[in-house]
Amino acid sequence: MPYFTPEPLQRRGALRYPSTLALCIALLLVLGLSGCGKSAPPAAGGPPGGAPPRAEVGVVTVTPGDVGLITELPGRLEASRTAEVRARAAGILQQRVFREGSDVKAGQLLFRIDPAPYAAALQSAQALLARAQASRTQATSLTTRYQPLLAENAISQQEYANAQGAQQTAEADVAVAQAAVQTARINLGYASVTAPISGRIGRALVTEGALVGQGQATALATIQQVNPLFVNFTQSAAEVLRLQRALEAGKLKSAGASAASVRVVLEDGSELDQPGKLLFSDLTVDPATSQITLRAEVPNPGARLLPGLYVRVRLEQAMARDAITLPQQAVTRSAQGDTVRVVDAEGKVAIRPVSVGGQQNGQWIVLDGLKAGEQVMVDGFQKLRGDAPVKPVPWTPPSAQSAGAPIASGAKPAAEPAKEPAK
Repeated sequence: MPYFTPEPLQRRGALRYPSTLALCIALLLVLGLSGCGKSAPPAAGGPPGGAPPRAEVGVVTVTPGDVGLITELPGRLEASRTAEVRARAAGILQQRVFREGSDVKAGQLLFRIDPAPYAAALQSAQALLARAQASRTQATSLTTRYQPLLAENAISQQEYANAQGAQQTAEADVAVAQAAVQTARINLGYASVTAPISGRIGRALVTEGALVGQGQATALATIQQVNPLFVNFTQSAAEVLRLQRALEAGKLKSAGASAASVRVVLEDGSELDQPGKLLFSDLTVDPATSQITLRAEVPNPGARLLPGLYVRVRLEQAMARDAITLPQQAVTRSAQGDTVRVVDAEGKVAIRPVSVGGQQNGQWIVLDGLKAGEQVMVDGFQKLRGDAPVKPVPWTPPSAQSAGAPIASGAKPAAEPAKEPAK
C-alpha cells in the first residue's frame, strides 16, 4: 500500500517522515541524562569537595602584662581657701570700691563704712592719754624732789611712799589711756573693710546706704581662691577593703608613686591636661553612705574651673599582674559569669569563662582565664553556624576603620542605576 499523508499536514508544511522526529527527541534525552551525572568544578580558591568557605571572624591575640587598675569616682570641686568679708564696725556703708567677680589681693580696700564716730572716739582717747601723761609727769617730778629731802629727814617716810604710789598710779593711767587709743584706732581701721586673702571676689551682698555691723558682723562678700582647687570624692569602704586584701594576697601590686596622681574628667567627657595629686584619705566611714572621703588638689590656671562643679576622678590605686585587656564587645557578661569565645588553630570556637577586674578606656581588664598567644573572638558572632570552623583574621578597631584607605587611582566609581525610559 502506498504511503499516504493527510492533506491538512501537507498544507501546514509538517515533516513527511515521523521516524526522523522521534529519533531527534530520543537523542536529546540521552544527552541531558549524561550531563546530569557530572558535578560542576569547584570554584577557584574554595575548599575541596564543594564545601562552603569558612566565615571570617575578627580576633585579637592575648598579650598579658601589668595593667593599672583605674577607679573612676564622682566628686565635686571646692575652693582651696574661702573667706567671708564681714563688717566688724557698725555704721552706714558709704562706698564699694571693687568690681564684682574680679581678682583681689590681700589687704586691698573693698568697702568704706562711715568713719566719723570712730574718728571722734580716737580723738577722745588721745585726749585722755595726754591727761594721764601729764599726771604721770607731775607725780614723777614730786617723787624726784622728795628723794633728797628724805635723805636729810626733811620729810617723813610716809610722805615719800605716797609720792611713789602716786607716780605708779599715773603710769598705770597712762598705760590704760594708751590701750584706749589703740582700741579706738583699730575700730577706726575697721571702717575701711579690706580683703583678708587673695582670690576672686563674688557679688556684693549689701549696697551703699545699708546699716551694717549692728549687733553682728554683717556679711558683705565672699572671696575664694580657685587656683589650685580641691576635689572631694568618695569611695566605697567595701571596695577599699577588697583592694587591700588583693594587695596583701599578692594578686595586685601597689601602683607606687603614681598612686598619688589623679586625673579629673569633666561633665563633657574631656580630661584635664594637668594631673592633680592626692592629699589625704579620711580615717572614718560615713555611717549613712558607707563611703570614705578623699581629697585631691587640682591646678586651675586661668580659673577655667569653678567651685561646686561636678566632675569624675580617675585614680590609679593598684596594678594587676599579668592582666589582659580586651575590647568590651569580646566579653559576654551575664548572671552566670563572664565568658569569651576562643578560636583554636583549627578554627574551632570554644566558650571560655574569664574573671574581669574592671574596665578602662573602653576595654575590660581580664585577670584570669586566658593564656598568652590565644585568639579571642571580637567580631563576626552573627556568622557562627553551630560547630562549623571559622577563619580568624586580625580585628581592626572601628576608629582605624573609619580612617579608611584612599581609593586606588585605577578604581572606577560605581555605576548609576539605569533610568527607566519615559513613557
